Amino acid sequence: MTMHIQLPISGMSCANCASRITAALNKLDGVEATVNFALEQAAIELSQATQLPAVLESIKAQGYDYGEETLLFQITGMTCAGCSARLSKMLSALPGVIAADVNFSLERARITLVPGVQTPASLREQIEGLGFGAQLAQGSASARRQQLLAREEQESAAAHKALIQVSVSALLTLPLLVGMLAMAGLLPWHLPAWLELVLATPVQFWIGARFYRGAWLAIKNRSANMDVLVATGTSAAYFYSLYLLATLGMAASGKLYFEASAIIITLISLGKLLEARARRSTQSAIRELMALRPESATVWRAGKWQSLAVDEVLRGDRLRVLVGERVPVDGKITSGESELDESILTGESLPVLRTLGDNVLGGAINRSGVLEIEATTVGEDSSLSKIIALVENAQMGKAPLQQLVDKVSAVFVPVVMVIALFTLLVWYALTNDFGQALLAAVAVLVIACPCALGLATPAAIVTGTGVAARHGILIKDVDTLQKAHAIKALIFDKTGTLTQGKPVLASWSGNDEQLRLAAALQQASEHPLALAMREAVSGAELPQPEAVEVRVGAGILGKVAGHQVAIGNPSLLAGLGITQPVQGALDTDNDGATRVWVAIDGVAVGIAALADTLRPESPDAIATLRQRGIASWLVSGDAPAPVAHIAAKLGLDGAFDSVLPAGKVEKVEALRSQVSGLVAMVGDGVNDAPALAAADVGIAMGSGSDVAMETASITLMRSDPRLVADAIDISAATWRTIQQNLFWAFVFNIIGIPLAALGYLSPELAGAAMALSSITVLSNSLLLKRWHPKAGSHVSTHSHV
Repeated sequence: MTMHIQLPISGMSCANCASRITAALNKLDGVEATVNFALEQAAIELSQATQLPAVLESIKAQGYDYGEETLLFQITGMTCAGCSARLSKMLSALPGVIAADVNFSLERARITLVPGVQTPASLREQIEGLGFGAQLAQGSASARRQQLLAREEQESAAAHKALIQVSVSALLTLPLLVGMLAMAGLLPWHLPAWLELVLATPVQFWIGARFYRGAWLAIKNRSANMDVLVATGTSAAYFYSLYLLATLGMAASGKLYFEASAIIITLISLGKLLEARARRSTQSAIRELMALRPESATVWRAGKWQSLAVDEVLRGDRLRVLVGERVPVDGKITSGESELDESILTGESLPVLRTLGDNVLGGAINRSGVLEIEATTVGEDSSLSKIIALVENAQMGKAPLQQLVDKVSAVFVPVVMVIALFTLLVWYALTNDFGQALLAAVAVLVIACPCALGLATPAAIVTGTGVAARHGILIKDVDTLQKAHAIKALIFDKTGTLTQGKPVLASWSGNDEQLRLAAALQQASEHPLALAMREAVSGAELPQPEAVEVRVGAGILGKVAGHQVAIGNPSLLAGLGITQPVQGALDTDNDGATRVWVAIDGVAVGIAALADTLRPESPDAIATLRQRGIASWLVSGDAPAPVAHIAAKLGLDGAFDSVLPAGKVEKVEALRSQVSGLVAMVGDGVNDAPALAAADVGIAMGSGSDVAMETASITLMRSDPRLVADAIDISAATWRTIQQNLFWAFVFNIIGIPLAALGYLSPELAGAAMALSSITVLSNSLLLKRWHPKAGSHVSTHSHV
């Protein structure tokens, strides 16, 4: 069957490149290709779909790249980690699929594919052909939310049905326990054989139907999973008992194993019910974030306030937010002030005062006043959408340990089947008791469930990244989660990271009226130092300046209320012929402040010391890192004096001053050669982006630029440097949980399989242990939800995101 695809090509620099790719592709058997340099696209005709890998390999081999697209599907019907592994394998084998990552814990499939080869509809058909349900995750937040609500309803209905089945199964199985007690010598009589058959049959074929369905699908696709083990083990016990009943009649009473198969199915079904509840709990972070976005917004359109769907809000729209409502989109306040609850977005535990001109985040709750805002980012560009995307991306990844576990799981079930068969043969050879041999083999099959292994890493990652996001720490991917706890040195950008990011008037040597005149002149400037002087007299009525002249690099001069005012450095005063004042203690203190001189009517009247002050949380942040043996360094483009002052005040291990943006990468590399562990960079500006990318772990402050946040591995949603240590903490806690989960998953199998093979573990206990293994792993992962950042215990109520 021929296939035609339009493939985007990147990396071409001229028409010759296109010709070379065309020639190379046309050399392949059954391939006809034309590459258009202007469109940066290749039109490729394949006689068979199986030739696509050779085409892609040829393009890569020539040093070019091709476009990719990613589709996200919500999957239903998976019963264990073996299902996700099987689905991943089958999807990966489809033409045009570059990678398929199926997460059993999240019930989600992320498929990366070559554009134009597969459609969402064709992929859904392939997934459904394997016996699973699939729904394409929509792009818009509103559609995603609707999809989430529909999925919750389905899960609730499925959980209710499962609960009914488990309850019925338990009621049918309970009388069969009498048989177990009788066989143990605790009761003098057995249930009649026909009654055991009547009780066990619905459990085996109605309650246990899910295991038969799963086993059939697995075998049909030439693989094996948990369902194969359970269906094989319980069927062996059930049909052997049926054989005895058919041959011995009522004399078979006391020799049957119906209770073993029924109890196994009941216990495992109960385990699956509890496991499903726990898995839903691990996914709560995404659910909570999705629930934040309102369905509608009050927008000023056509001269009146109208209620519109959130997806219809455009950038620049004017919106009204009443008390108690959620802010529908990111925006800037144009009227009013209020306290906003941003806790689930930023981890800020207390409401934060937002006033005219402040930015607000979509999803925050308006607590006290009516606000009017101008929409700044909408749809998938909003902060909430980016947070959701970041969290989902991190949760979908696989740690290297998980990749190893997946390889183990792939061969695990076939190996267990062999062990069970060997156990059956050896026991029968030694004892000549087929019933006893069968029980040992069934116990081996039932105890050896790969579910716990498959859940160990994803459950911890989902819970860890979710709880981190809830406290304002966004972790980009699994690789970051794995590396962050090994950080041994941090480089902090100074401005906006350890400091407030804007200067304030630290001291003034003149009087209030002189300062008022200086601030009035500064109305003609947007320089940060000018803003600091204006804010120092906020509330005072300022006259308008006239005849303003800006001297770049020196200062500003003009006329205010009949006075000639000049503000600037000594060279400005010298150029105007103004005698510079005697420099006293105000000028000689090495306090890191920038000083400007103010002259009125040709006389120097005072010196303003303007300083970018430390964030109140910075000393605590550095002290916490020092306690943990993590070195802290400072990098800044500022002059040596203010940088040295900040470094000394905080007790940093070192500082780099007068560093240009490009030079920050060199400082990261230099520090990496000095320390034994990993080096992280903490910044918030566009000029920090290269260093954030160069560091082992890049950490961006949420108050910073989008470029910094997109480049960084970790984003802190509020400007609190103490969260740096907390980000390292949650990374370490999650990594510990992964290791603990894998330990418990392997322990159940390493100890359980030999005990079962040696006859020390009954099938019923094996079933209980198998159910317990998954629940143990999930419960251990859910303990991460109790994690709280240290910074959360004393949060500033004035911090701004």
